[in-house]
Amino acid sequence: MAVQGPACDLPDPSAIEKYQIAAQIANEVMNQLIVEAVPEKRIFDLCELGDRLIIKLADEACSSGDKKKIKRGVAFPTCISVNECIGHFCPGENNQDTLKKGQVAKIDLGVHIDGFISQCAHTVVIAQDDESPLTGRAADAICAAYYSAECAARLIRPGNTNTQVTCMIDKVASAFRCTPMEGVLSHQLKQHVIDANKVIMNKLSTSDQVHEITFEVNEAYCVDIVISTEEGKSRQRDAPTTIYKRAVDQVYNLKLQSSRAVLSEINKNFRTMPFATRSLKDKKAKFGIIELISHNMLHPYPVLYEKNGAFVAQIKFTILLLQDGQYRLNEFNAPYVSSQYSISEYPEIASILEEPNAERDQEAEIDPEVSAEP
Repeated sequence: MAVQGPACDLPDPSAIEKYQIAAQIANEVMNQLIVEAVPEKRIFDLCELGDRLIIKLADEACSSGDKKKIKRGVAFPTCISVNECIGHFCPGENNQDTLKKGQVAKIDLGVHIDGFISQCAHTVVIAQDDESPLTGRAADAICAAYYSAECAARLIRPGNTNTQVTCMIDKVASAFRCTPMEGVLSHQLKQHVIDANKVIMNKLSTSDQVHEITFEVNEAYCVDIVISTEEGKSRQRDAPTTIYKRAVDQVYNLKLQSSRAVLSEINKNFRTMPFATRSLKDKKAKFGIIELISHNMLHPYPVLYEKNGAFVAQIKFTILLLQDGQYRLNEFNAPYVSSQYSISEYPEIASILEEPNAERDQEAEIDPEVSAEP
């Protein structure tokens, strides 16, 4: 499939193809990371592998003579967050944390082609026994996240509202005696914009309010479902923040040369996309980052945690609402788990799951040549 430009946004056919190609890359990288996620594997190495594969496959997809005219690559750095760690764990090279058998690991990443973004996250159980399902509270959280995502994929359609989706996530989580995480938001996607104004809350909150919105044709969303076995409230620990996004509305006359150098690198290589500090090539970047942060020129993505002993599960996918239907661009095999609870006792949930699901986008194939006109 050769993508022609210039692109704008949905329903432009070029935009649809670029979303599809970004999703194909994201899915391929996710599937490889799932295989590589084994006991004693260093989390840093897996995160670096994820980003490296994204860049490699995106470059191959943009291998025509016009490839320099298309920006592509990592839309969200690869993160692997285990057990009670909610997300954004993207460690630096000196971090020696490794995966352990039985851990519940959330793999999160994003890809963009010409600014059209596909994000996905999946929860796996490290070194899971293929002969018997995982049970217990971890299984409850995984089941709650899975069925919440399945309901969301059916409810995110033109004419429905974000409130309907949020309320259903809460009902599914409650069925499994779990809690949606507060502060998690699903955003509308637009070209070069990973967090557009239309938002779906993972959990209703008195402290965080969003406007009720109605889904419309020709919209794209990144749907982020995060479920906890505990109270659903996040907190920071001592893990350093390593993911940032340029706050494009903030301008300041930076004093340090290292700060100006790192800002130039961010503007050139990442623009509006989140990035990991380990991806910066400037060896003095960490000194420049400090000044950028102090003047609010970067938006941080801190590493967040639930209570000790909690299990947190996550499913994230990109969905397109087109004239001819919904297209879910990312989906992976669920872990082999068995919950002590069942949704069969909840007719409202069951009725949603009986509705036609968003079509799985199986038709898009990555073409090694993706081109764009200037």
